[in-house]
Amino acid sequence: MARKKVIFEDTLALVLAGGQGGRLSPLTSDRSKPAVPFGGMYRIIDFTLSNCLNSGLRKIFVLTQYKSGSLERHIQLGWNPVFSVELGEWIYTVPPQLRIGQRWYLGTADAVFQNVYLLEQVRPARVMILSGDHVYKMNYSTMLDFHDGREALATIAVVEVPIEQASAFGVVEVDADWRIVGFQEKPTNPVPVPGKAGVALVNMGVYCFETDTLIEVVSRDAEHQTRHDFGHDILPSMVASGRLFAFPFVDENRKQVAYWRDIGTLDSYFDASMDLVSVDPVFNLYDRAWPLRTLPQQLPPAKTVFAQEEPGGRAGMILDSAVCGGVIVSGGRVERSILGPEVRVNSFARVTDCVLMDGVQVGRHARLTRAIVDKGVVIPPGFVIGENAVEDCNRFTVSERGVVVIAKRMVLS
Repeated sequence: MARKKVIFEDTLALVLAGGQGGRLSPLTSDRSKPAVPFGGMYRIIDFTLSNCLNSGLRKIFVLTQYKSGSLERHIQLGWNPVFSVELGEWIYTVPPQLRIGQRWYLGTADAVFQNVYLLEQVRPARVMILSGDHVYKMNYSTMLDFHDGREALATIAVVEVPIEQASAFGVVEVDADWRIVGFQEKPTNPVPVPGKAGVALVNMGVYCFETDTLIEVVSRDAEHQTRHDFGHDILPSMVASGRLFAFPFVDENRKQVAYWRDIGTLDSYFDASMDLVSVDPVFNLYDRAWPLRTLPQQLPPAKTVFAQEEPGGRAGMILDSAVCGGVIVSGGRVERSILGPEVRVNSFARVTDCVLMDGVQVGRHARLTRAIVDKGVVIPPGFVIGENAVEDCNRFTVSERGVVVIAKRMVLS
C-alpha cells in the first residue's frame, strides 16, 4: 500500500480538454467537445474526471482552449468542491497562456510543451496525460503499477478492437513483454495482436510519462516542424529507447466487451446514447462500485401526468428511457430516449429514439424520431422531425445515417 500511496502523491494528471470537435457540430457550436452533454446529466469530460477520482488521482490540470466557458463553469461548480487544497488536492482549468509566442496549441504535445512551467512548479515524479473527450472506465492506478514495475519512460494504454475497425485508429505493435516495437497511424492493413489474428491494439490516448522524460521529448519536438502530436510524433520517436510500453486496458465497466469510445461524430454520439437505454447497456451508469460524478442539480423528481386510457385520451408514458430530474411527461409518450434535466413533453406528443438535452420543450401533437435536440429548444405544437428526410435536410443538420440534430436555442416555426 505504501508504494501505491507514493505513486498517487507523486503523479499529476493533465487532462487535454481543448478539442473543437468539428465533426460533432452543431453540438460544439458554442462549447468544446469535452463539455457536450452525454447520458442526460453528464458532460463527456465527467467520465475521465471520475476515473481520476476513483483511481486516487487528485492533482489535476485541465488544459482548455476552444470555447471553454461552459467547460470551465462546469468544473468550477461541479468538481472544485470535491477537492481539498489543504490536503494537497486540486483541479484547475488552464487556458492557453501564450507563453511560447503568440499562438494557440498546435497539437497535443504542443499543449503540454506550452505548459511545461506547470510541471516545473509542481515537480511530480510522473504525469498522466488523458483525453477529456473519451467515455470509458479505467483505474489508472493499475496502469501506474504496470509503468512503475517495468521502469518505463512512458506507457500507453491500448485496447483490442476488431481488425476491420482498427484502420480508424493508431495501431500499436508489441512484443511478448508488452514493449512497443512499432506504430501504424490509421493503417490500411493493421498489424494484428500476436496470436489473435482478428484483433489489433489501438492507442487509447491515455499516457503515463516520467516527468523528466516528458519535458525532454516535448521540448525537443518543439524545435522541429512536426504535427506536435503524441501519437504521430512523440511516441514513435521513443520506440528505439526500448523503454516504451503498452498497457492492456482493464475495463472497470465489468462487461464482457471492453468499452472505450471516442465520441467523435454525430452518429457515434447517437449510437452511444441509444446503448444507454437498452435493456442491458454495454456501458453501465448504475455501478455504485465505480461512481460517476457530475455537477449536482437540486431538481424535483421526474413525473408523468395523465392516465386517460379511453380512446382519444392522453397518457403520460415513458418506456425504455433514461430520464433526469425535473422532467415532466404531461400526456405524451416517450420511447427509447434520453431526457435531460427539466425537459417537458406535452400532451399527445411522441418522442422516439431521441436525445433531448436540458430544458427542451415538446409541444402538443409534435412527433420526434431519431433526433438530437440541444438545450433550450422549443418544439412547436404539431411539429414533425425525423419522418421526412428532404424537409429535415433543408432545415437542420442531418448525420450520415439520418439522425436529425437541432442546434442550441434554435427557433423553430
